[in-house]
Amino acid sequence: MTLFQKMRGAGASPPRVGAAEILWSFVGAVTGIALVAWLHEHVADPAGLSMLIGSFGASAVLLYGAPKSPLAQPRNLVGGHVLSALVGVTARLALPSPDWLCCAVAVAAAIALMHATRTLHPPGGATALIAVTGGPKIAALGYLYVLFPALSGALAMLAVALLANNMAPTRRYPEYWL
Repeated sequence: MTLFQKMRGAGASPPRVGAAEILWSFVGAVTGIALVAWLHEHVADPAGLSMLIGSFGASAVLLYGAPKSPLAQPRNLVGGHVLSALVGVTARLALPSPDWLCCAVAVAAAIALMHATRTLHPPGGATALIAVTGGPKIAALGYLYVLFPALSGALAMLAVALLANNMAPTRRYPEYWL
């Protein structure tokens, strides 16, 4: 066996996904992100708030593309974003400089807290990082960032995940709530 074969898992590759699964993933993702973006544009932004952050794109991959994953369950989605947002804002306020240290502490502390609370959701690391690096508009939100966009966006995406994933005959979501 060559080194390349060992790196590839002895010739194994991920299983193919059928057309129906691809379609349901697409429908869920387009609907979930569209809802959050629409709410951002028409509700949050006019009020000086935010609902759209990059980490929601990664959440969409888990919620609509891998809904059976433990990392895509409601507890992980909501808890991961909310706790990571809280950690990110706290890190930004407690360690205003150097930026590199604040970024590192925010992400590492978010991972540790998500592990400790059984809410591990990989996009949460990005939510913590965005709290630190998101620019003046995000910084101006302070702890409101935990509610808008972290909690509100996660709940909107969860509502779509419940509908879209349960409309598909081959899907059941969530696998567990708590």
